[in-house]
Amino acid sequence: MTRSRGHSRGRAPTNAPVVFQAAALLLDYPDRDWPRRPRTVRETVAALPGPEIPLLLSFCARAEREDPLAVAARYVATFDRSRRRCLTYYTDGDTRRHGAALARIKSVYRAHGWLPPDDELPDFLPLMLEFAARTSEAGTALLAEHRAAIEVLRYALEAHRSPYAALLQAVCRCLPGQAPASREEALRLARTGPPAEAVGLGVPEPLAARSRPRPHDEGARR
Repeated sequence: MTRSRGHSRGRAPTNAPVVFQAAALLLDYPDRDWPRRPRTVRETVAALPGPEIPLLLSFCARAEREDPLAVAARYVATFDRSRRRCLTYYTDGDTRRHGAALARIKSVYRAHGWLPPDDELPDFLPLMLEFAARTSEAGTALLAEHRAAIEVLRYALEAHRSPYAALLQAVCRCLPGQAPASREEALRLARTGPPAEAVGLGVPEPLAARSRPRPHDEGARR
């Protein structure tokens, strides 16, 4: 798997909405409809140009070979064993500022007539990716605003040799502007600005933005 490097983009590539939607589907919890998702993504993006596409296809090829129960177990092991599951954790930590950050994301959604599910936090990464896929300009700007947190997650997944790293690499390639050149720079950018009462912003285990209880917690998915 090729590690993405720091680079500069003036604007998002034209296939960015498709990449964002594909990543949103593949980064969500692999529930009963999971077997259809990688197949749908593969069939949709296979003919598209761009260096992001092979990253999506490599993940789909692996996912389609694996037993869905194994995929679900890996998702839980990758994303559900850390309490730091939200993108704003990296920028605002366990502080009073965190609530204001979530409220601001909600306000962006509402300003564009988009009503996310009540049972998701607004900074759940697949939710933000779906918003960017449907509302390209505002959604891409919102992702770019949280780029440092996304890049920290990417570096963490790469360090653990997670197949999910390919999806984060594809997303990051579609974000405009300068990417951090190293994990240390991504961490520094993510930490810039939190109030003094921030609690432990060290690098967590591989994590994601999902914060809703999982089926293994609830007994059944809604």
